[in-house]
Amino acid sequence: MTGAVDSIETFGLVDGPGIRTVVFLSGCKLRCKFCHNPEMWIKGRENYTPEDLAKRILKNKNYFGNKGGVTFSGGEPLLQSDFIIEVCKILKKDNIHIALDTAGVGLGNYRELLNIVDLVLLDIKHTDAREYELLTGHDINDSLNFIKELNQSSKEVWIRQVIVPGLHDNTEYLISLNNFIKNINNITKIDFLPYHKLGSEKYETLNIFNPYKNMPEMDKEKCDKLHQEFLEMYQKENY
Repeated sequence: MTGAVDSIETFGLVDGPGIRTVVFLSGCKLRCKFCHNPEMWIKGRENYTPEDLAKRILKNKNYFGNKGGVTFSGGEPLLQSDFIIEVCKILKKDNIHIALDTAGVGLGNYRELLNIVDLVLLDIKHTDAREYELLTGHDINDSLNFIKELNQSSKEVWIRQVIVPGLHDNTEYLISLNNFIKNINNITKIDFLPYHKLGSEKYETLNIFNPYKNMPEMDKEKCDKLHQEFLEMYQKENY
């Protein structure tokens, strides 16, 4: 068995707790308009065996400390679940903390993978089915089905929401997001990520149409205020 790994980032500080090695796997069913990694849409060359990737990750073990570990991201790691499971089996022999950064759009049958990971970073694209499809080019039901299996796993969940100007930056959306994530168990953290244009040049290099070429970046200060407004709303209704 081999897996298609686009890149590996060491000393990651935002994709889970502590210092982490972040493994970006290529391939994704979604075509999010705000995506900053379009080079990972298509699954690339299979270039790692589970043993080779685990060995690469374990080289950084001394930096993980008590909180760090590995995060599988992408692309969409759920498209290579079987490969990740085999890597995780090796890593768990060394008690490595494992996080999964996903939009919940894979191939189904997630139970074994969810049993072996410790944390799920769940990317929420949109709460409305029509808006979700307009934003991602894909039906929301795959993500909803993943959430059902996630709820049965009792795994810790971090919510991640990219905030796009004119789409997510209003009280109406915050209310809908609050109602949406009420149906997700074991949430311990909620992050808002301001839309940025750092990946714009990739579209030109790859000769891919960029639907958000003229979209302004999300103001970070406004995003922080929205985040605080949301947390107050969420905590008031859920605690």
